[in-house]
Amino acid sequence: MRAISLFFSTLLACGPSWAADGPSFDCSAATSETETLICGDARLSELDRRLAARFSAAMEAARGLDAGAAGAEDALRGFQRGWIKGRDECWKAQDSRACIEESYLTREGVLVATWMLEPPRGTDFWSCGGSPANEVVTTYFDTELPSVRFERGDSVDAGSLVRTASGSKYEGSFGRSIWIKGEEATYREPDPDGKSYECRLASSR
Repeated sequence: MRAISLFFSTLLACGPSWAADGPSFDCSAATSETETLICGDARLSELDRRLAARFSAAMEAARGLDAGAAGAEDALRGFQRGWIKGRDECWKAQDSRACIEESYLTREGVLVATWMLEPPRGTDFWSCGGSPANEVVTTYFDTELPSVRFERGDSVDAGSLVRTASGSKYEGSFGRSIWIKGEEATYREPDPDGKSYECRLASSR
């Protein structure tokens, strides 16, 4: 039974067979504190079902790639397994429920922004480091926790809005971030480089 639970929790793609008011996995097989908490919480169960639909849509997008579909599917499954492992560590947090909810909202935003699962609300083109050739593109999505797609050269990343005293700051993977204040922004490269650039808004659409 545990294997069945992990299968559903990992793939999150069991379609309409899940219960309308429960999570996407089999609660009768839940053994971890995190799974048990999700099963007993209507809001967390709803977020789990919603993420199941997002993950299914992302898998369909990966399968539809012109090249590298198999590798993209494998990578997506691997990232999802890693996310589930991190989500299940929320039992260690001071507020485990809040940790789980944030984990779901962040992951939803990453899936939407990475795989363009919704129409974006806008895109900004930033000229960074005093050079128009050093361009960073940020595309924004109105997910419940607002999310962003970063593009710089051939690299693509996704991140979420975080709380700041001023402006709007989005954090992506491995320390990547952009802190926007009007038509100016500070962009930070991911680790291990972690280099920061001052940017100016070149155009928007």
